[in-house]
Amino acid sequence: MTTIASTGTDPQALSFRETYERTRAEIAKAVVGHEEIVDGVLVCLFAGGHCLLEGVPGLGKTLLIRSLSQALHLKFSRIQFTPDLMPADVTGTTIVVETEHGRDFQFRKGPIFAQIVLADEINRATPKTQSSMLEAMQEKSVTVGGNSYELEKPFFVMATQNPIEQEGTYPLPEAQLDRFFFKLVVGYSTREELSTILDRTTTGESPKIERVLDAAGIVAAQKLVRSVAVAPHVQDYAVRMVLSTHPGGQFATPMVNQFLRFGASPRAAQTLILGAKVKALLAGRTAVAFDDIKAVALPALRHRILLNFEAEAEGRTTDEVVRDIVDTLVLDAR
Repeated sequence: MTTIASTGTDPQALSFRETYERTRAEIAKAVVGHEEIVDGVLVCLFAGGHCLLEGVPGLGKTLLIRSLSQALHLKFSRIQFTPDLMPADVTGTTIVVETEHGRDFQFRKGPIFAQIVLADEINRATPKTQSSMLEAMQEKSVTVGGNSYELEKPFFVMATQNPIEQEGTYPLPEAQLDRFFFKLVVGYSTREELSTILDRTTTGESPKIERVLDAAGIVAAQKLVRSVAVAPHVQDYAVRMVLSTHPGGQFATPMVNQFLRFGASPRAAQTLILGAKVKALLAGRTAVAFDDIKAVALPALRHRILLNFEAEAEGRTTDEVVRDIVDTLVLDAR
């Protein structure tokens, strides 16, 4: 693959940043605050990954996703996950139809056949239904009845889950969590932001979000992201960061050895590099820097490492472990 120049100001990089800022500005018409969350979602989109949003009800997770779909000229679909939802309700099913030549089998596509898919409260569905998303998220295709159907590009899944309700929920298995590019934790609004929310939502006015990008533009941006240069020593930093999450490994910190059961997979390294490439373009650079990798470490790793019993007993979090790795890992090990 050819890479864009790593020095000077590249017109493609400037165009990418302009498009990114326009998209973010359109989302901001509806979503108050949560700038870090909006940035994380857009990084996922342009890196070609999927996003998991976690937060208590009423924080604007669904509004953010709907606002993004309005800013993009893409097919949008929402799946409300419930305990009685079946895999066929997601992927689609083969039905018998009457034709002039008799009965025939036809495949009726499910809501997964869209370009932006909102998987709302994904942890309310059973593991069997959750697993119906795995092939679509990884392979960008769906197999039903022995036939494989390609999904339109770009294909972007944004899932939400509520962390405080445990009864009637099914925690996502590690294999499915690993398919999500970022896990973003949505926090509460500030005093000023909450006041602005009330001004916008209790006056009868609704913002009009303009469309910024279509499918071709997003695919082109995703290709541009992958063409950003990464120096060998910077890539090695991302590799060592992932290896640092492995208890008992060469690069593991004392905190990792004490509190982790399992570390991150190779997908974590891919996420660090791709996310860092987006950050580099937004900073006006066409080569990845150490700070770009640091900037995406938390959302890229927090859901890919598993705490042990001691960590659970002491109330430790995966965020604490990731921050410890970022703070202690040597930048250049040459």
